[in-house]
Amino acid sequence: MTEVRETARPATLGVVTLTAVVIGSMVGAGVFSLPAQFAAETGVIGALIAWAVAGTGMFMLALVFQRLAVRRPELDAGIYAYAKAGFGQYLGFFSAFGYWASACVGNVTYWVLIMSTIGAVAPALGEGDTVLAVVLASAGLWASYSVIRRGVREAATINRIVTAAKVVPIVVFVLLAAFAFDPSVFVDNLRGDPAAGNLFTQVRGTMLATVFVFLGVEAASVYSRHARSRRDVGRATMLGFLSVFAVFASVTIVSYGVLPMGQIAALREPSMAGVLEAATGDWGSAFISVGLVISVLGAYLAWTLMAAEVVFVAAKDDDMPRFLRRSSGGDVPVNALTLTTALSQVVLVLTLLSQDAFSFALSMTSSLVLIPYVLAAGFAVRLAWADRVGRVVALIAAAYTAFLLVAAGPKYVLVSFLFYAPASVLFVMARREQGRRVFSGGELVIFVVSLAAAVVAIVALVAGWIAL
Repeated sequence: MTEVRETARPATLGVVTLTAVVIGSMVGAGVFSLPAQFAAETGVIGALIAWAVAGTGMFMLALVFQRLAVRRPELDAGIYAYAKAGFGQYLGFFSAFGYWASACVGNVTYWVLIMSTIGAVAPALGEGDTVLAVVLASAGLWASYSVIRRGVREAATINRIVTAAKVVPIVVFVLLAAFAFDPSVFVDNLRGDPAAGNLFTQVRGTMLATVFVFLGVEAASVYSRHARSRRDVGRATMLGFLSVFAVFASVTIVSYGVLPMGQIAALREPSMAGVLEAATGDWGSAFISVGLVISVLGAYLAWTLMAAEVVFVAAKDDDMPRFLRRSSGGDVPVNALTLTTALSQVVLVLTLLSQDAFSFALSMTSSLVLIPYVLAAGFAVRLAWADRVGRVVALIAAAYTAFLLVAAGPKYVLVSFLFYAPASVLFVMARREQGRRVFSGGELVIFVVSLAAAVVAIVALVAGWIAL
């Protein structure tokens, strides 16, 4: 394939394919870890409250993306463009970088989970955190890179097929777990472990997990430049969200009726396989494991494309260095794709230093995306102030994203600045290419604050105040 242009004619994607991209982006590694992630924090009551809060908040955020796609159709790669339009170029850059870095780290969770799944029968792979697991995951990382370089339309078509294939085992899990449902076990699991704190603390503990599984609700807006109609972006966002929300909540709740909460929390990842094995026998675990591999590979494909797309559009808008705006004849942002895969590779190696590779990558993915979400919701508040309904939707979405920052806690928010602060090098490169002053007064303040947060994170890690 010959790389020739800085721009190429975008592929046109309809509402069905865009909806598949949304579902494909949201249904990935997270859903297969939901039983243990929730059981480790809370019981049935807390889980129901958590899904009500997360569902309402993310529904409002989905409505925000739907409304913005229609009201501001000229803004491509929505989550980045909305931050820039609302709060200026530097915070727009931060949003683009944070979303991109979140996607790159999220991609690592996919490979860790694949290796952990295979590790159930190949102990040398451990729980995806051994040297051999990292080597094999790295090979898969770069093999996928070569597939994605074939073109956006081809990758989107593959994702559409994979999306249909990966939803089947999850639906089957819900049905079989419901069939094996034991009311007495479910009742015993109603309340969480008192040692985990009060109900509010328990619900807060689930929030990063819900953020992780809902990542991708904005996928259609990220691909807005490829859409046949901007209204298709809104339709795809809502269809994808509602479908996935029903599945995610069902997976969590039915699991409480199969095993005691303590046993669910102790399951190795993917915990969904362990729950189904308890309900059906060994074949249930194997069935979910195969479904997981298909699901994760499809989600990895979707997220790698989205990550590269955000950086590519930012480069086209002169918010990233020019080398990232190069695209191929297949409408693939080649340099952005290469940088995306390279960062995923670095984080994959770093998982060897973590106590729990999967949980570390999951929490970092969620924390990195919170600032882009907050900025997008904030822009919606400013834009919809004269619209009563739009204002209410935007305010609820903004309040929810702000709550997520609090729920995440200082640990991962601080560590996320280890990504944000060095990223300003790319912003400086872009400004110098344009012969412009690097930072305005307000931008300099933001840079100093982000740098200070990164220094505090380093000190905290070295001193052992926080641990990965």
